[in-house]
Amino acid sequence: MTSLATLAGVSRRYGDVTALDAVDLAVGEAELVGLLGPNGAGKTTLLSLLQGLRRPTSGTVRLFGGDPRDAASRVHLGCTPQETALPATLRVGEVIDFVGGHFPDRMPTAELAAEFGLTELLRRQTGALSGGQRRRLSVALAFVGRPRLVLLDEPTTGLDVDGRRALWDAIRRQHTAGATIIVTSHYLEEIEALAERVVVIAEGRIVADDSLAAVLARVGDRWVRLATPETERVAALPGVVAAAPDETGVSLAVHDSDAFVRELVASGIPFSGLQVRGATLEEAFLALTERSAA
Repeated sequence: MTSLATLAGVSRRYGDVTALDAVDLAVGEAELVGLLGPNGAGKTTLLSLLQGLRRPTSGTVRLFGGDPRDAASRVHLGCTPQETALPATLRVGEVIDFVGGHFPDRMPTAELAAEFGLTELLRRQTGALSGGQRRRLSVALAFVGRPRLVLLDEPTTGLDVDGRRALWDAIRRQHTAGATIIVTSHYLEEIEALAERVVVIAEGRIVADDSLAAVLARVGDRWVRLATPETERVAALPGVVAAAPDETGVSLAVHDSDAFVRELVASGIPFSGLQVRGATLEEAFLALTERSAA
């Protein structure tokens, strides 16, 4: 697999603060990578290094085999930062044309607008757009140059549920068409819905880098939910790691769900609505970052 972007032993410090600590990462052709981490973990710093906006304190960053600070290395790179300033008096179509003019093989304005639901907005000034509409335009601009690699930093911030799902569909289509995409998001269900590979960063270090299924499997606990009038007795059964009762029942983290169910039945405790499942990405993320902090 050809690597489009690599970080080798990369550290980045701001005074006494270490944002990234000896990070090794390679992103190859046709991947859709979800980048997760708590606030301040180093996600945005990592993306800024790939964009050539910052240089590493130590280590090496390569983009398409070259230095990302070299403009020639960024010709096939598309980006949407967390905050995007758009010229308020320009129309949407004019902004797309202006940005597209910087690329040798750009996507036609009408085609890009149709892909990201902007067709009806092409003649509207960007200053008159809603927050969600501006965000859709910002993400669309990342794809106008038919990039091989796209960096999306919190792409759906400010969008409602329908808007987020529509944008997910557009991102998936662009990935299917050949774009490699790295996306950060504080919506963990967004990473779960989009990513094929998940990279988790905590305190400037990569603590997990694998397929979505493998990252979930790293959290060995199973989750059991049931309704019972004797919550305290259920929580005290062997193998229960944690219990979270609520108004309709109790959720339990257990090491071995089969063994737990046998213990539950043998105990004679009345219960109903038994459900067993693996960890969600949110639960895996919290477990991995908590272990890193410990």
